[in-house]
Amino acid sequence: MYTISIDNKNEIIIKNSKFIGLIYKLDNADINTILDHIRKEYPDATHYCYAYIYENSQKSNDDGEPSGTAGIPILKVLEANNLTNTLVVVVRYFGGIKLGANGLIRAYTKVTSNLIKETPLVELIDGFNLDITFDYSKIKEIDYLLKNEKINNKTFDNTITYNISINKDFLDIIKSNNITYKNIKEIKIERTI
Repeated sequence: MYTISIDNKNEIIIKNSKFIGLIYKLDNADINTILDHIRKEYPDATHYCYAYIYENSQKSNDDGEPSGTAGIPILKVLEANNLTNTLVVVVRYFGGIKLGANGLIRAYTKVTSNLIKETPLVELIDGFNLDITFDYSKIKEIDYLLKNEKINNKTFDNTITYNISINKDFLDIIKSNNITYKNIKEIKIERTI
């Protein structure tokens, strides 16, 4: 499973129609806010077709294009690339020449495929988010142990607490080093590919 590492944009023109592809990483499911922003940024566009996959849900929308010619082709490209937590919006400015159903399917597929090829991806792997607590005397040892892991937050009190995101294998290392941990949650973590 993959997601994108950065939002991106591309543009193609097919028979005088301009197709602007926009791809967004979804950290939360506030898709309507993104769509409202796009409608304001491109107020004169003819269509705002989109598809997304977010965790266990997905949706596509043709926004006035003939049924099944825009949103579903976008969604199929997302699925074919094994993407999640990703939204693709294709803004279309009609150029005066009708493309027909097959032409529209090809156009929306092409702009989405090109957009994904031009966007860096990261792999999502099973992992955990947890807090580890340790004494000040162990800070160098723990920092060395975590040198390649994601430390989300550090709290310094009577003891030190780090909130970390780690893969499944690293949890075994935490356990084998007798490091106290709590608040463990299963998550997907990103690994650069």
